Amino acid sequence: MKVEPNPPQTPTDLLSACQELLEGSLPRTWKVDIENRRPDPDVMLTVTAPDGKRATFLVELKRLVERRDVAQIMERLNSNLSPDVSYPLILSRYLSPSVREAVAERGGSYIDATGNIRIEATRPAIFVLSEGLDRDPWRSQQGRPRGTLKGTPAARVIRTLVDNRNSWTVRELVAESSASTGATYRVLEYLQQEELIERGDSNRYRVRSWRALLQAWSKDYGFLRSNKSASFIDPRGIGNLAAQMAIPRDFEIAVTGSLAAEEWQPYAQVKAAMVYVESMSAAAKAWGLTPTETGGNVLLAEPESDFPFRRTVTSRRNGLRIAAPSQVAVDLLTGSGRNPSEATQLMNWMEQHESAWRR
Repeated sequence: MKVEPNPPQTPTDLLSACQELLEGSLPRTWKVDIENRRPDPDVMLTVTAPDGKRATFLVELKRLVERRDVAQIMERLNSNLSPDVSYPLILSRYLSPSVREAVAERGGSYIDATGNIRIEATRPAIFVLSEGLDRDPWRSQQGRPRGTLKGTPAARVIRTLVDNRNSWTVRELVAESSASTGATYRVLEYLQQEELIERGDSNRYRVRSWRALLQAWSKDYGFLRSNKSASFIDPRGIGNLAAQMAIPRDFEIAVTGSLAAEEWQPYAQVKAAMVYVESMSAAAKAWGLTPTETGGNVLLAEPESDFPFRRTVTSRRNGLRIAAPSQVAVDLLTGSGRNPSEATQLMNWMEQHESAWRR
Protein backbone atom coordinates (compact mmCIF):
# COMPACT_ATOMS: atom_id res chain seq x y z
CA MET A 1 0.00 0.00 0.00
CA LYS A 2 1.05 3.60 -0.53
CA VAL A 3 1.92 5.43 2.68
CA GLU A 4 1.56 9.20 2.81
CA PRO A 5 4.88 11.08 3.11
CA ASN A 6 3.65 12.90 6.21
CA PRO A 7 1.94 11.26 9.19
CA PRO A 8 -1.58 12.28 10.25
CA GLN A 9 -1.08 15.47 12.27
CA THR A 10 -4.31 15.78 14.25
CA PRO A 11 -6.65 13.30 15.97
CA THR A 12 -9.22 14.02 13.28
CA ASP A 13 -6.68 13.25 10.54
CA LEU A 14 -5.75 9.97 12.25
CA LEU A 15 -9.38 8.94 12.68
CA SER A 16 -10.09 9.67 9.02
CA ALA A 17 -7.02 7.74 7.86
CA CYS A 18 -7.88 4.67 9.95
CA GLN A 19 -11.54 4.79 8.90
CA GLU A 20 -10.52 4.88 5.24
CA LEU A 21 -8.12 1.95 5.71
CA LEU A 22 -10.78 -0.19 7.39
CA GLU A 23 -13.38 0.69 4.76
CA GLY A 24 -10.93 -0.41 2.08
CA SER A 25 -10.51 -3.78 3.81
CA LEU A 26 -14.25 -4.54 3.99
CA PRO A 27 -16.76 -5.30 1.24
CA ARG A 28 -18.46 -2.20 -0.16
CA THR A 29 -21.78 -3.22 1.35
CA TRP A 30 -20.35 -2.74 4.86
CA LYS A 31 -20.22 0.69 6.49
CA VAL A 32 -17.75 2.23 8.95
CA ASP A 33 -18.80 5.22 11.06
CA ILE A 34 -16.92 7.19 13.74
CA GLU A 35 -18.52 9.41 16.33
CA ASN A 36 -17.71 11.32 19.49
CA ARG A 37 -20.40 11.09 22.14
CA ARG A 38 -20.48 14.48 23.80
CA PRO A 39 -19.78 15.34 26.54
CA ASP A 40 -18.14 11.91 26.82
CA PRO A 41 -14.65 12.26 25.30
CA ASP A 42 -14.58 8.66 24.11
CA VAL A 43 -14.61 7.89 20.40
CA MET A 44 -16.77 5.10 19.00
CA LEU A 45 -16.19 3.23 15.74
CA THR A 46 -19.14 1.27 14.39
CA VAL A 47 -19.05 -1.37 11.67
CA THR A 48 -22.45 -2.08 10.11
CA ALA A 49 -23.13 -5.26 8.14
CA PRO A 50 -25.45 -5.33 5.10
CA ASP A 51 -28.26 -6.80 7.25
CA GLY A 52 -28.04 -3.86 9.64
CA LYS A 53 -26.23 -5.64 12.49
CA ARG A 54 -23.66 -3.41 14.14
CA ALA A 55 -20.42 -3.92 16.06
CA THR A 56 -19.33 -0.89 18.07
CA PHE A 57 -15.74 -0.42 19.26
CA LEU A 58 -14.51 1.84 22.05
CA VAL A 59 -11.44 3.63 20.67
CA GLU A 60 -8.15 4.60 22.32
CA LEU A 61 -6.52 7.16 20.07
CA LYS A 62 -2.77 7.56 20.64
CA ARG A 63 0.03 8.94 18.47
CA LEU A 64 2.58 6.58 19.98
CA VAL A 65 1.99 3.27 21.77
CA GLU A 66 4.74 1.24 23.42
CA ARG A 67 4.34 -2.38 24.41
CA ARG A 68 4.48 -1.50 28.10
CA ASP A 69 1.43 0.77 27.57
CA VAL A 70 -0.79 -1.96 26.15
CA ALA A 71 -1.91 -3.61 29.40
CA GLN A 72 -3.06 -0.31 30.90
CA ILE A 73 -4.82 0.80 27.70
CA MET A 74 -6.65 -2.49 27.36
CA GLU A 75 -7.67 -2.46 31.02
CA ARG A 76 -9.17 1.03 30.62
CA LEU A 77 -11.00 0.11 27.44
CA ASN A 78 -12.37 -3.17 28.78
CA SER A 79 -13.57 -1.53 31.99
CA ASN A 80 -15.65 0.94 29.98
CA LEU A 81 -17.31 -1.50 27.61
CA SER A 82 -21.08 -1.94 27.67
CA PRO A 83 -23.73 -4.01 25.86
CA ASP A 84 -23.85 -1.28 23.22
CA VAL A 85 -20.09 -0.80 22.98
CA SER A 86 -18.64 -4.29 23.07
CA TYR A 87 -15.09 -4.24 21.68
CA PRO A 88 -11.78 -2.43 22.47
CA LEU A 89 -9.86 -0.79 19.63
CA ILE A 90 -6.51 1.04 19.52
CA LEU A 91 -5.82 3.55 16.74
CA SER A 92 -2.34 4.98 16.20
CA ARG A 93 0.00 6.39 13.59
CA TYR A 94 2.16 3.29 13.81
CA LEU A 95 2.13 0.13 15.95
CA SER A 96 5.25 -2.02 16.13
CA PRO A 97 5.02 -5.81 15.70
CA SER A 98 5.49 -6.35 19.43
CA VAL A 99 2.70 -3.87 20.27
CA ARG A 100 0.34 -5.51 17.77
CA GLU A 101 1.15 -8.90 19.26
CA ALA A 102 0.42 -7.64 22.78
CA VAL A 103 -2.95 -6.17 21.72
CA ALA A 104 -3.96 -9.39 19.97
CA GLU A 105 -2.93 -11.48 22.98
CA ARG A 106 -5.40 -9.46 25.06
CA GLY A 107 -8.22 -9.90 22.57
CA GLY A 108 -8.10 -6.33 21.27
CA SER A 109 -8.33 -4.81 17.83
CA TYR A 110 -6.07 -2.19 16.24
CA ILE A 111 -5.55 -0.03 13.18
CA ASP A 112 -2.52 2.08 12.36
CA ALA A 113 -2.02 4.59 9.57
CA THR A 114 0.50 2.36 7.73
CA GLY A 115 -2.18 -0.27 7.12
CA ASN A 116 -1.71 -2.69 10.01
CA ILE A 117 -5.24 -3.80 10.87
CA ARG A 118 -6.78 -6.37 13.16
CA ILE A 119 -10.52 -6.10 13.69
CA GLU A 120 -12.41 -8.86 15.47
CA ALA A 121 -16.04 -9.05 16.55
CA THR A 122 -18.58 -11.81 17.07
CA ARG A 123 -21.89 -10.03 16.35
CA PRO A 124 -21.82 -9.53 13.46
CA ALA A 125 -18.97 -11.95 12.78
CA ILE A 126 -16.00 -9.87 11.62
CA PHE A 127 -12.34 -10.71 11.29
CA VAL A 128 -10.02 -8.44 9.34
CA LEU A 129 -6.25 -8.93 9.40
CA SER A 130 -4.11 -6.79 7.14
CA GLU A 131 -0.37 -6.12 7.16
CA GLY A 132 1.06 -2.65 6.70
CA LEU A 133 4.64 -1.78 7.60
CA ASP A 134 6.96 -3.32 10.19
CA ARG A 135 9.02 -0.13 10.46
CA ASP A 136 7.79 3.33 11.34
CA PRO A 137 8.05 5.39 8.12
CA TRP A 138 7.71 8.66 10.04
CA ARG A 139 10.14 7.95 12.88
CA SER A 140 12.54 10.79 12.03
CA GLN A 141 9.61 13.22 12.00
CA GLN A 142 8.46 12.36 15.53
CA GLY A 143 11.35 13.61 17.61
CA ARG A 144 13.71 11.20 19.28
CA PRO A 145 13.93 7.94 17.30
CA ARG A 146 12.65 4.82 18.95
CA GLY A 147 15.40 2.43 19.94
CA THR A 148 16.63 -0.67 18.19
CA LEU A 149 18.90 -3.54 19.11
CA LYS A 150 21.37 -2.89 16.34
CA GLY A 151 25.08 -2.46 16.89
CA THR A 152 27.82 -3.70 19.17
CA PRO A 153 26.66 -1.95 22.40
CA ALA A 154 23.25 -3.60 22.17
CA ALA A 155 24.87 -6.97 21.45
CA ARG A 156 27.14 -6.65 24.49
CA VAL A 157 24.24 -5.74 26.78
CA ILE A 158 21.93 -8.45 25.47
CA ARG A 159 24.53 -11.20 25.68
CA THR A 160 25.23 -10.18 29.28
CA LEU A 161 21.54 -10.16 30.20
CA VAL A 162 20.83 -13.48 28.53
CA ASP A 163 23.92 -15.36 29.71
CA ASN A 164 23.44 -14.47 33.38
CA ARG A 165 20.51 -15.21 35.66
CA ASN A 166 21.11 -12.43 38.15
CA SER A 167 19.61 -8.93 38.18
CA TRP A 168 21.70 -5.85 37.44
CA THR A 169 22.18 -2.23 38.34
CA VAL A 170 23.18 -0.05 35.41
CA ARG A 171 26.71 0.30 36.84
CA GLU A 172 27.10 -3.48 37.16
CA LEU A 173 25.78 -4.05 33.65
CA VAL A 174 28.16 -1.46 32.19
CA ALA A 175 31.12 -3.09 33.93
CA GLU A 176 30.20 -6.61 32.87
CA SER A 177 29.17 -5.87 29.28
CA SER A 178 31.87 -3.27 28.48
CA ALA A 179 29.21 -1.12 26.81
CA SER A 180 29.19 2.61 27.50
CA THR A 181 26.87 4.01 30.15
CA GLY A 182 24.85 5.99 27.59
CA ALA A 183 24.43 3.01 25.28
CA THR A 184 23.43 0.77 28.19
CA TYR A 185 20.74 3.21 29.30
CA ARG A 186 19.38 3.42 25.74
CA VAL A 187 19.23 -0.36 25.39
CA LEU A 188 17.55 -0.76 28.78
CA GLU A 189 15.01 1.92 27.94
CA TYR A 190 14.10 0.15 24.71
CA LEU A 191 13.91 -3.25 26.41
CA GLN A 192 11.57 -1.79 29.04
CA GLN A 193 9.35 -0.33 26.31
CA GLU A 194 9.13 -3.78 24.75
CA GLU A 195 8.48 -5.44 28.13
CA LEU A 196 11.56 -7.62 27.71
CA ILE A 197 13.05 -6.58 31.04
CA GLU A 198 11.66 -5.25 34.30
CA ARG A 199 13.08 -2.90 36.90
CA GLY A 200 12.60 -3.67 40.55
CA ASP A 201 12.21 -1.28 43.47
CA SER A 202 15.98 -1.27 44.04
CA ASN A 203 16.63 -0.15 40.44
CA ARG A 204 17.87 -3.58 39.45
CA TYR A 205 17.02 -4.87 35.98
CA ARG A 206 15.98 -8.45 35.30
CA VAL A 207 15.20 -10.31 32.07
CA ARG A 208 11.57 -11.38 31.84
CA SER A 209 12.25 -14.08 29.21
CA TRP A 210 15.68 -14.71 27.73
CA ARG A 211 14.02 -16.54 24.82
CA ALA A 212 11.86 -13.54 23.92
CA LEU A 213 14.93 -11.30 24.24
CA LEU A 214 16.92 -13.46 21.80
CA GLN A 215 14.02 -13.44 19.35
CA ALA A 216 13.79 -9.64 19.59
CA TRP A 217 17.54 -9.28 19.08
CA SER A 218 17.41 -11.51 15.98
CA LYS A 219 15.26 -8.89 14.24
CA ASP A 220 18.12 -6.38 14.37
CA TYR A 221 21.17 -8.66 14.38
CA GLY A 222 22.31 -11.30 11.92
CA PHE A 223 25.47 -13.39 11.42
CA LEU A 224 25.79 -12.20 7.82
CA ARG A 225 24.14 -8.79 7.86
CA SER A 226 25.82 -7.48 11.03
CA ASN A 227 29.39 -8.58 10.33
CA LYS A 228 31.96 -8.55 7.57
CA SER A 229 31.41 -11.95 5.99
CA ALA A 230 32.32 -14.10 3.00
CA SER A 231 31.58 -17.53 1.56
CA PHE A 232 34.24 -20.22 1.07
CA ILE A 233 34.43 -23.84 0.04
CA ASP A 234 36.33 -26.71 1.58
CA PRO A 235 36.29 -29.40 -1.13
CA ARG A 236 37.20 -32.05 1.45
CA GLY A 237 34.01 -31.43 3.40
CA ILE A 238 32.88 -30.30 6.84
CA GLY A 239 34.64 -33.18 8.60
CA ASN A 240 38.00 -32.05 7.32
CA LEU A 241 37.23 -28.46 8.23
CA ALA A 242 36.31 -29.47 11.78
CA ALA A 243 39.64 -31.27 12.15
CA GLN A 244 41.50 -28.20 10.90
CA MET A 245 39.60 -25.85 13.19
CA ALA A 246 40.39 -28.01 16.23
CA ILE A 247 44.11 -27.29 15.77
CA PRO A 248 45.15 -24.26 17.90
CA ARG A 249 45.99 -21.18 15.79
CA ASP A 250 47.18 -17.66 16.52
CA PHE A 251 43.73 -16.17 15.83
CA GLU A 252 40.44 -16.51 17.70
CA ILE A 253 37.53 -18.55 16.38
CA ALA A 254 34.01 -19.34 17.59
CA VAL A 255 32.03 -21.96 15.70
CA THR A 256 28.33 -21.17 15.49
CA GLY A 257 25.30 -22.32 13.51
CA SER A 258 24.43 -25.98 12.90
CA LEU A 259 27.93 -27.30 13.60
CA ALA A 260 27.90 -25.70 17.04
CA ALA A 261 24.30 -26.64 17.86
CA GLU A 262 25.25 -30.31 17.49
CA GLU A 263 27.05 -30.03 20.82
CA TRP A 264 23.76 -29.62 22.67
CA GLN A 265 20.92 -30.58 20.35
CA PRO A 266 21.75 -32.56 17.16
CA TYR A 267 19.20 -31.83 14.45
CA ALA A 268 20.34 -33.17 11.05
CA GLN A 269 23.50 -33.73 9.09
CA VAL A 270 25.53 -30.53 8.93
CA LYS A 271 26.01 -29.32 5.37
CA ALA A 272 27.56 -25.90 6.01
CA ALA A 273 29.70 -24.31 8.71
CA MET A 274 29.30 -20.82 10.20
CA VAL A 275 32.37 -19.53 12.01
CA TYR A 276 33.34 -16.26 13.68
CA VAL A 277 37.03 -15.58 13.09
CA GLU A 278 39.39 -12.82 14.11
CA SER A 279 40.77 -12.75 10.54
CA MET A 280 39.05 -14.27 7.51
CA SER A 281 42.22 -14.21 5.43
CA ALA A 282 44.26 -15.94 8.15
CA ALA A 283 41.55 -18.54 8.69
CA ALA A 284 41.10 -19.28 5.00
CA LYS A 285 44.84 -19.76 4.57
CA ALA A 286 45.23 -21.96 7.65
CA TRP A 287 42.26 -24.17 6.80
CA GLY A 288 42.81 -24.38 3.03
CA LEU A 289 39.57 -22.64 2.05
CA THR A 290 38.79 -21.19 -1.38
CA PRO A 291 36.62 -18.07 -1.77
CA THR A 292 33.45 -18.66 -3.77
CA GLU A 293 30.34 -16.74 -4.77
CA THR A 294 28.12 -19.82 -5.05
CA GLY A 295 28.07 -23.34 -3.72
CA GLY A 296 30.14 -22.65 -0.61
CA ASN A 297 30.00 -24.83 2.46
CA VAL A 298 31.74 -22.42 4.84
CA LEU A 299 30.62 -18.96 5.98
CA LEU A 300 33.18 -16.86 7.83
CA ALA A 301 32.42 -13.64 9.66
CA GLU A 302 34.69 -11.02 11.24
CA PRO A 303 32.74 -9.37 14.08
CA GLU A 304 33.19 -5.69 14.87
CA SER A 305 33.74 -6.58 18.51
CA ASP A 306 34.77 -9.52 20.66
CA PHE A 307 31.31 -10.41 21.98
CA PRO A 308 30.96 -13.58 19.80
CA PHE A 309 34.18 -14.87 21.39
CA ARG A 310 32.89 -14.36 24.92
CA ARG A 311 31.97 -17.45 26.95
CA THR A 312 32.99 -19.88 24.21
CA VAL A 313 33.21 -23.52 25.21
CA THR A 314 35.39 -26.41 24.05
CA SER A 315 33.40 -29.17 22.41
CA ARG A 316 33.51 -32.51 24.18
CA ARG A 317 32.88 -34.17 20.82
CA ASN A 318 35.58 -32.75 18.60
CA GLY A 319 37.58 -30.14 20.53
CA LEU A 320 36.19 -27.16 18.61
CA ARG A 321 35.84 -23.74 20.19
CA ILE A 322 32.10 -23.14 20.11
CA ALA A 323 30.20 -19.90 20.63
CA ALA A 324 27.92 -19.61 23.66
CA PRO A 325 24.47 -21.22 23.19
CA SER A 326 22.83 -17.78 23.22
CA GLN A 327 25.02 -16.65 20.32
CA VAL A 328 24.46 -19.87 18.40
CA ALA A 329 20.70 -19.57 18.88
CA VAL A 330 20.47 -16.02 17.53
CA ASP A 331 22.72 -16.89 14.58
CA LEU A 332 20.44 -19.81 13.70
CA LEU A 333 17.35 -17.63 14.09
CA THR A 334 18.72 -15.30 11.42
CA GLY A 335 19.94 -18.08 9.13
CA SER A 336 18.26 -19.62 6.10
CA GLY A 337 16.65 -22.94 5.30
CA ARG A 338 16.33 -25.18 8.32
CA ASN A 339 18.32 -22.86 10.60
CA PRO A 340 15.30 -21.26 12.34
CA SER A 341 13.95 -24.75 13.13
CA GLU A 342 17.32 -25.67 14.56
CA ALA A 343 17.18 -22.53 16.68
CA THR A 344 13.82 -23.60 18.08
CA GLN A 345 15.19 -27.02 19.01
CA LEU A 346 18.29 -25.49 20.58
CA MET A 347 16.28 -23.01 22.63
CA ASN A 348 14.03 -25.84 23.80
CA TRP A 349 17.15 -27.59 25.09
CA MET A 350 18.35 -24.33 26.67
CA GLU A 351 15.06 -24.00 28.57
CA GLN A 352 15.39 -27.53 29.91
CA HIS A 353 19.07 -27.15 30.88
CA GLU A 354 19.31 -23.50 31.91
CA SER A 355 21.78 -24.18 34.70
CA ALA A 356 24.20 -25.67 32.15
CA TRP A 357 24.71 -22.43 30.23
CA ARG A 358 23.44 -19.51 32.36
CA ARG A 359 25.51 -18.35 35.32
